[in-house]
Amino acid sequence: MVRRRAAEAAAIRFDLVDRPEAISAVTARVNELGGRIRALATVRETDGDPPLTEIELEVEGVTQDALSSGLESLPDVRSIHRTRALDQVFGKRVIVVGGGAQVAQVALGAVSEADRHNLRGERISVDTIPLVGEAHIAAAVRAVADLPRARLLVLAGSIMGGDISVAADELRAVGIPIIALNMVGSITEHVDLVVSDPVQAGTMAVMAVAETATFDLSRQRGRRY
Repeated sequence: MVRRRAAEAAAIRFDLVDRPEAISAVTARVNELGGRIRALATVRETDGDPPLTEIELEVEGVTQDALSSGLESLPDVRSIHRTRALDQVFGKRVIVVGGGAQVAQVALGAVSEADRHNLRGERISVDTIPLVGEAHIAAAVRAVADLPRARLLVLAGSIMGGDISVAADELRAVGIPIIALNMVGSITEHVDLVVSDPVQAGTMAVMAVAETATFDLSRQRGRRY
């Protein structure tokens, strides 16, 4: 598996008059500049006359100077602040979902391994959420596809299957691999790798997304450890 480094993005924050046509004008201007929007998020809303919305925008294919100058001329854009793209600050994300005790042990391995690689120039962050119930876990698995910078999911629990397995197949179909603990249920047949030890699972998850590691998850698919 060849890892492709994401293109650098220009990133800015700006206040925008809170009306429907304002955001359309922003996206149209980005298109005129030849850029491609990588992320657009509402940070906060401010009451006033007129009411404003603070927007965070990341764009590939244009410089920060060109992006700032291009948006400054829009009538609904107020103050512009330059910032850094989140992948340059927090980098790739490993997501851990499941039972509390297992999630904590996976996080222990993942954070320790991320620290080793981050000292060598990586930016890998670890996000966790302990959840109970098939519906809640399945919804969380599907939502990983919508999380910015998410690169891999670890499922940490004692029993998972049913709709969680269906959600796992959907997530893998969009290109996000999954590592699962060895547990009861059908989930172990719907992931890329099964690891019995939770600390080791977290370690291997970080190694799988790190460019400073030689671990290739594609060569481990279907195996159990």
